[in-house]
Amino acid sequence: MQSDNFSRPRSLRSADAINAKNALLNEPHVEQLTKYVEELKIRHPGWEFPYFDPHDGGQDADILFLLEKPGPKTSPGRGGSGFISRDNNDATAEAIFNFMNVAGIPRKRTVLWNTIPGWNGTIKLTSAEKKEGLSELVNLLALLPNLSTIVLVGRKAEKAIPMIEMKPVKIIVSAHPSPKVRAINRAVWDSIPGHWLEAL
Repeated sequence: MQSDNFSRPRSLRSADAINAKNALLNEPHVEQLTKYVEELKIRHPGWEFPYFDPHDGGQDADILFLLEKPGPKTSPGRGGSGFISRDNNDATAEAIFNFMNVAGIPRKRTVLWNTIPGWNGTIKLTSAEKKEGLSELVNLLALLPNLSTIVLVGRKAEKAIPMIEMKPVKIIVSAHPSPKVRAINRAVWDSIPGHWLEAL
């Protein structure tokens, strides 16, 4: 996996940083994940599916951080990066970047994804989206042969427990590192890195 000269909070506000990631999408450690995203794009043309960040561990990762739903900063149509990434230009991504560092979790051990894998112009979630997103999770897990831990980030991600509780993985739950959670319950927000540390 190549180094990321742009890796810092909100670095994907830069077109150069986005281009650097795009150039790595067919690297061996993310090649199958890139194909997976491209298949999703074909099957669901009305949605936008962000690519996996090639500066994370990709298929070699042993820790999956499963969040809720991509936000607008993953959408190129709204000035976003086209990636599910801790480097995105938004407050949640910045918190993820910083919390990973606080917990001391090596980036190459991680891969990020969402329970609802695509962006359809709204952060709202329907029951149908939740059901389809959870069923799609099975296909992703088949592409992560080294997976040992799944961190469910946020209440909506916890809905995946019935899908994964029979898998030979450790399951950890945490609050979502969004500005909303920080505003409502700062103590819970501050506790997130401690929960993530359990993944090591």
